Amino acid sequence: MNSDLSILQNSIGYKFKDESLLQHALRHSSFTNEHSLAKKECNERLEFLGDAVLELVSSDFIFIEYPEMPEGKLTRLRASLVCEPSLAFDARAFGLQDFIMLGKGEESTGGRNKDSVIADACEALIGAIYQDGGIEPAREFILKHILNDHTEKQSFKDSKSSLQETSQRLFQKTPVYELTGEEGPAHDKVFTSRVLIGGEVYGTGSGRTKKAAEQNASREALERIKRR
Repeated sequence: MNSDLSILQNSIGYKFKDESLLQHALRHSSFTNEHSLAKKECNERLEFLGDAVLELVSSDFIFIEYPEMPEGKLTRLRASLVCEPSLAFDARAFGLQDFIMLGKGEESTGGRNKDSVIADACEALIGAIYQDGGIEPAREFILKHILNDHTEKQSFKDSKSSLQETSQRLFQKTPVYELTGEEGPAHDKVFTSRVLIGGEVYGTGSGRTKKAAEQNASREALERIKRR
């Protein structure tokens, strides 16, 4: 774990007036449990607040960005931009995972690499920025780090569902997934899967879970179909 929070603040482009808020946002429940701290000392309350701020800012953004889009599509688009894999991807870009305070048990079982842990910390960070500086710094952070390249990040929606719909429509076939690889110790495995349509391999992908590997394979397959 990196404890030099000035590095993280430089990376996100926001300097906290009250650095204890940043520390609070980085404190995972496994850490507070292990150190016998009160439940409120973990980052879950800030995560709750950050989730609400993120929903408001992202809703406002896509409402303005897509003036003709109906409500249902707006909802699905927002979900794809702020879903767990997308948030974890964004947070890794500025190195958030290196600063999260984890208990030894969570650390030893690969918690620092889990999308859920990183995404939750990212929402807590948004909550902390909002508490420290108000809505505008929080909005600036979200626009810079979460909603940047938003057209590309739409691919973080449920790619397996999208691929199934696309495959049925274009080929009248259902995609088939095969696990092709499994590496690493039990607590930190990486799985590799491939997806076939009509017996032909359309995509491969890796992930910390079998589901994540299949999602990544699906995304590659969708990109291949799009290029065709």
